[in-house]
Amino acid sequence: MVHFVGAGPGAKDLITLRGKELLEKADIIIYAGSLVNPELLSFAREGCEIYDSKELNLNEVMDIILKAEEAGKTTVRLHTGDPSLYGAIREQMDILDERKISYDLTPGVSSFCGAAAALNMEYTLPGISQSVIITRMEGRTSVPERESVEELAKHGATMVFFLSSFDTKGLSERLLASGVSPQMPCAIVYKATWQDEKKFICALKDLHETAEKNNIHKTALIIVGEAVAQAGYEKSRLYAPDFSTEYRTGTQNNAKEK
Repeated sequence: MVHFVGAGPGAKDLITLRGKELLEKADIIIYAGSLVNPELLSFAREGCEIYDSKELNLNEVMDIILKAEEAGKTTVRLHTGDPSLYGAIREQMDILDERKISYDLTPGVSSFCGAAAALNMEYTLPGISQSVIITRMEGRTSVPERESVEELAKHGATMVFFLSSFDTKGLSERLLASGVSPQMPCAIVYKATWQDEKKFICALKDLHETAEKNNIHKTALIIVGEAVAQAGYEKSRLYAPDFSTEYRTGTQNNAKEK
């Protein structure tokens, strides 16, 4: 059996209980050493074989997994954050499907959630933003033209950029050219929930300068949107005293709403 497990955003205690239990039982662990906190490997049992996938290509990773299957061993493929986001898991699962090898997926806390926690922020503030766009700039891997920075900026939603801190100058210039205000609040969160976490809030016009000043060029999320300021929002109607639901009757409105 192969278990794809989300390691969470960084902190050792932010892996799920299920993920921890799978690590404790695994015969083999293959982890993304460039991103996963190595402290998580302390959950591995004695005798567990551990491989760092940052030094391996896809064929080498799959070779370890396939040999483990032949030997009747259980493998945990440990991915950073939640494996469904930029985890490159589909290509691994396709090979397992071809070989008729069973696998499952254990979700993890994504780093975009860890970043919000670091900032004590809510992404979806009524009256400000009710949508979150999770995306990245193109680098060595392209993105569809319809998902370019310029196209996505048109929505005015909160934007979370993964894998883009390598070019904060290019990102800020493209957002500004797309009509985003130079004063738009932005946040940079470096290694969210790790012990060496760093976080900065600035205006879009100062994004590149802030990143350069603090030597941030990788392992950081960039959040762009009015929600970063956490101000000027409307209170939730769900908890308003005069709002009725199927569970309670509002003080000034007896009509049920769902």
